[in-house]
Amino acid sequence: MENLTYNSFTLQLEGLKVTEESMYPIFFFLFFSYLFIMVANVGILFLVYVDKHLHQPMYLLFCNLPISDIIGSSDILPRIMLDTLRPPSERLISYYECVVQAFTTNMFGTTSHTILMIMAFDRYVAICNPLRYATIMTNRTVIKLTTWAWGSAFVLVAILLGLTVRLNRCRTLITNPYCDNASLFKLSCESVLINNIYGLTFTVVLFVASIGSIFLTYTKITVVCVTSKNKSLNSKALRTCSTHLLVYVTMLFTGIVGIALHRFPQYSEYRKFSLVMFHIIPGSLNPIIYGVQSKEIRRFWSRVVEPKKMLSSL
Repeated sequence: MENLTYNSFTLQLEGLKVTEESMYPIFFFLFFSYLFIMVANVGILFLVYVDKHLHQPMYLLFCNLPISDIIGSSDILPRIMLDTLRPPSERLISYYECVVQAFTTNMFGTTSHTILMIMAFDRYVAICNPLRYATIMTNRTVIKLTTWAWGSAFVLVAILLGLTVRLNRCRTLITNPYCDNASLFKLSCESVLINNIYGLTFTVVLFVASIGSIFLTYTKITVVCVTSKNKSLNSKALRTCSTHLLVYVTMLFTGIVGIALHRFPQYSEYRKFSLVMFHIIPGSLNPIIYGVQSKEIRRFWSRVVEPKKMLSSL
């Protein structure tokens, strides 16, 4: 018979399955991944802040992405690192801390979509309406798009978690490496039909809006590039759009793998690994992809590095 504990404020995280041999390799992999994410994303934000050439709508909107990646990785990776060094019985977390972690985790997943949607709109305006770009993408528009990306995600996730915290809990084991909404409402012995309906609707609407807007945007961009036969325009479109699309596909693929594996309990360890990688792979690749592809960012680094080379040669 299942041992039930009602409304306990101390929960236990199942965490990753680690052995004595794999404990430290996993810890250092997570540590260096987190360190790279923080340095790379903070570095991108710093570059955009100090270089006035990067004070453009494209880069100001892109700044939302490293902020989201920093929040998403800082929310779970330090905790998972510590838990890999603890025995399973000591991986405890308070209920309130778990709720905050679940809210932040779901915010990260949602804003990953909404931010890339507003960035796609920016690319659409820049390529399909280049003469009107300056009048459309004003500072006010950038602020409105940014507010929409974070505000819509906040409202959707707040409702999602609000439906969960209303439930009474009769279990204490979180069968995940970290807290999220699904693992929280699974602690309840009450009916979670409303949670499942809203959660499914929320996921479907988010994915349809995200994939639909990206598909529509890039279809229009492709049509403009094919019909214009402007080499300069096509080169710009290929450079900026391939970067954005690669970031989107990376985020979408890592997210779908984690969601799909929820349906296969026999692959629970693969599911937990994929959920952790969802917070590592996009956050690590995004600054690399934009840093390599962006002519302006490469130009900034060349201005920084060249004087140092000249001084070292003297």
